[in-house]
Amino acid sequence: MSEKDIPVVFTPDNEPYLGRELLFHFDQMISCCLEQNSLVAPKTHDINLNDSQKMACQVIPQSISIALSIRELIRQGYLFGGHVLVRSLTERVMILLYLHTFPEKIILWNDGWKHNKAPSLAKMFEAIKNNIDTDTKLKGFEMTAHLNSLVHGKPDSALWNIVKIEDNKIGHAPSKILNNAKLCDDLCSEVVPFLVIIVSMVCAYFPEIEEKNIKK
Repeated sequence: MSEKDIPVVFTPDNEPYLGRELLFHFDQMISCCLEQNSLVAPKTHDINLNDSQKMACQVIPQSISIALSIRELIRQGYLFGGHVLVRSLTERVMILLYLHTFPEKIILWNDGWKHNKAPSLAKMFEAIKNNIDTDTKLKGFEMTAHLNSLVHGKPDSALWNIVKIEDNKIGHAPSKILNNAKLCDDLCSEVVPFLVIIVSMVCAYFPEIEEKNIKK
């Protein structure tokens, strides 16, 4: 579309990446997260929460909220901003996974998850990877390098907002990116697995509530 035809605000029926398969899966999983949360959250007020569950009551909704923010940024064409937020989503999902895998570490959360005591994102990746005996050769810092580059504005973060301009030149987009389907797909492919993990963490941290839901 020409620049004059671009709406100020996109809606679900005219958003630029409507129909992308990975975006469709994103929508499916975010709906699943919201449904799961709506079933479990009200019932957490009726049980005696342990420390891990109290943590999950904070981190799970924050994770879903960030995912919804990324989804809206995709709708409006702000793909670079969406990619930057992936780091914040990743951090929270990995906290959920890490504290579920190593429940004794909840003392670090109760102590404020302090920078000099709590594991970094890279160390959480490394610990979980080692625990599940995965075959991947990637180190924790290799798994998080691009996320850190995006957040901290390192030189290699330039890849995420390059756009074509007139006369086959390239530039760095300061606003909406409306014609880069691959960048949209890459963003969705990073987020969707985390949404799956969020659903599984709801079940893992609140099994007593999930069991009652199943019986109903």
